[in-house]
Amino acid sequence: MQAIQLYSNIVDSENLLLAELLLNTFRRGVYRQVLPVFDVFTWFLAFARLGAILAFFPIFTGNVPVILRIALSALVAFLVLPGLEIVDSTNLGMAGLVRLMVIEISVGLLLGFICRMVFFAIEIGAGIMASEMGLSMSNVFNSVSQELMSTPGILLFWMTVMLLFTLDMHHWLLVGFQKSFAAVPIGGAGLSKALYAEVIARGGQVFFVAVQMVAPVLACSFLVTLIFSLLGRVVPQMNVFAESFPVKSLAGMFVFGMTCTLLAAHITNYLKRWPGDSTRVAQRRGGGG
Repeated sequence: MQAIQLYSNIVDSENLLLAELLLNTFRRGVYRQVLPVFDVFTWFLAFARLGAILAFFPIFTGNVPVILRIALSALVAFLVLPGLEIVDSTNLGMAGLVRLMVIEISVGLLLGFICRMVFFAIEIGAGIMASEMGLSMSNVFNSVSQELMSTPGILLFWMTVMLLFTLDMHHWLLVGFQKSFAAVPIGGAGLSKALYAEVIARGGQVFFVAVQMVAPVLACSFLVTLIFSLLGRVVPQMNVFAESFPVKSLAGMFVFGMTCTLLAAHITNYLKRWPGDSTRVAQRRGGGG
């Protein structure tokens, strides 16, 4: 009887081991079907690149919760993961892992900086406009960027945000993020003279676009100053500065209101160049021509 009981225990243990083996095999098959291309290390590098982009992007800075940016970066990185080449991390040491992470963060910061340049142009142009209209001291707190901005600046900022979502540019930004991995594969970024020239060209374009946006207000301010200068020569007793100040403010605000459509057109053209500019900078970052 003891031999029979011992034999039944052995059979039960073998059946239990066989059941566990079949269960593990089934689980691995299910995982391969549900997540056929999921690689944690590749996902983390894509997450680091997108997180760096959002850290520079104006809409997601300031009072936007950090957990929201992290969740959005994780989700988008998971969605673009099937189109990425799997990074083999088996032979990489700690130094290699840190190097790849630093490279991806630097690529994300560069792309985020390029995307933010349109807001730099708006801030520069709004500062010039406010100075010409005498509104440089009337700063308003921007709850999104958590900084003080001039009155024309806050109007142009929200106009740009509305145009960004109206033109579906946030969709194009996601497409550009996915295409950035074709231009700059994970760990394949480098530095070149073409990259420096491209970034300098984009920086110079910021000032050019800013002057284009404020050109009507500058022209109006110049005409008012010229007219009061001539009046000052004709009537020396006139206090030209005190008399011209309210006229420049009213004329500047009138021209600003009348040219909002033109400002929106300039901002729209700049926003539509985002995907192309980001792709060119990514190609230069990847060592392409």
